[in-house]
Amino acid sequence: MKLVALTGGIGCGKTTVLEEFQKLGVPCFVADQVAGRYYDDPAFVAEVVNLFGKDVLQKDGSADKRAIARIVFNDAHALKKLNALIHPRVWDDFKLFAESHTDRPYVIFESAITYEYGFDKMVDKVICVYLEKEERLRRLELRDKVSRTELEARMRNQWKAEEKMMRADFVILNYEGNPRKRQVAFVHNKLVDMCD
Repeated sequence: MKLVALTGGIGCGKTTVLEEFQKLGVPCFVADQVAGRYYDDPAFVAEVVNLFGKDVLQKDGSADKRAIARIVFNDAHALKKLNALIHPRVWDDFKLFAESHTDRPYVIFESAITYEYGFDKMVDKVICVYLEKEERLRRLELRDKVSRTELEARMRNQWKAEEKMMRADFVILNYEGNPRKRQVAFVHNKLVDMCD
């Protein structure tokens, strides 16, 4: 069984591409969703408070994810510390996920920071979902109701989409009207052939 990463810049439409792989029966692990659950663990929240102080807590004692995001997306050192806390756990969870699907030719690990964190060195192949920056910003402004300034701060903490695209084994161009389903089917068939 192969381990395949799916990545791309924030707002490129990784989720819609992932849905196409899921329709083909490919087990897909979404790193952000799994990492989001860690914030329900009091021990993890205590570690986050230890890093950033009590200002990242809401009145009920739960983690204030927006406050954490404001800190880490404006401070590369803080982001690095948070990633060091989260991503080893994420990878351990992914390994368990992969082990539960050994009957499949491959599994997908979806993470926006596949290259930034070095996950690309832990998988067999990388798929990059590409969409140019202006269109990503437009989509994100509509979806997240967040200012362009805040979105650009997040983007600065990721590699440029073009650099990810150049390094990837496969690229899916995710423009409206582009044959997304056909591109996914092509990549899927190539990966299945590699696993035979």
